[in-house]
Amino acid sequence: MGQHGQYRALVAAGFCAVSPAAGQAECRLALLLAIDVSASVDVEEDLLQRGGLAAALLAPEVVEAFLADPSDPVVLGAYEWSGRFAQDVILWWKRIETAEDLAEVAGAIGLSKRGRDDLPTAIGDALGYGASLFHKGPDCMARTLDVAGDGVGNDGFPPWAAYRAGRLDGVVVNGLAIQGGEQDVAAYYREEVIRGPGSFVIEAQGFGDYERAMREKLFRELSGMAVSTLRLFALPGGPAYR
Repeated sequence: MGQHGQYRALVAAGFCAVSPAAGQAECRLALLLAIDVSASVDVEEDLLQRGGLAAALLAPEVVEAFLADPSDPVVLGAYEWSGRFAQDVILWWKRIETAEDLAEVAGAIGLSKRGRDDLPTAIGDALGYGASLFHKGPDCMARTLDVAGDGVGNDGFPPWAAYRAGRLDGVVVNGLAIQGGEQDVAAYYREEVIRGPGSFVIEAQGFGDYERAMREKLFRELSGMAVSTLRLFALPGGPAYR
């Protein structure tokens, strides 16, 4: 059976999910991935980003970083976002304890289908939705939200309003900026989107570069230095959104 067939078999066995109760177990990092499906992303580009994310999750250095401490795992989630009130979960929180867990996750993401393709770019709303998923998710030592997109906010409330609400306190927000249009998306992400100690932006030179950029970003976030930095960001008395 080829890799694609293995993905289908894994997905058929059940969608990758854990209940919020199960998510209370110890974990070193809750990592949440936010994928842009606004109208500026066409069908081919959407396939490139889903396939690129799936491939990046299976890159040897990324697998090794995920599994660096099996007794203190990473918990992974993903959602897609576009306009106001237009966000959908792709992957509910999943504890990554084995290479098979990552293969299952990669298969689910690679085979997923976007819910909408006709809405603008509401990054503030995307951040707010991410906050709600952290609120329902695992109580890990550290929390990171990745926002990937190819445009600047043009709908809904701005990123600063999402942060002012306070529900992302204690969450480090990184960005994957997909360059290629007239806008300097990377500059916008650096100025308006990323937040927290050690936060950063990785640039992809078009959707064809998405896999490479995602692989670099995941490895950087999962490395021991990145996790140590995140732990310094933990708030006294627990996360502010609880």
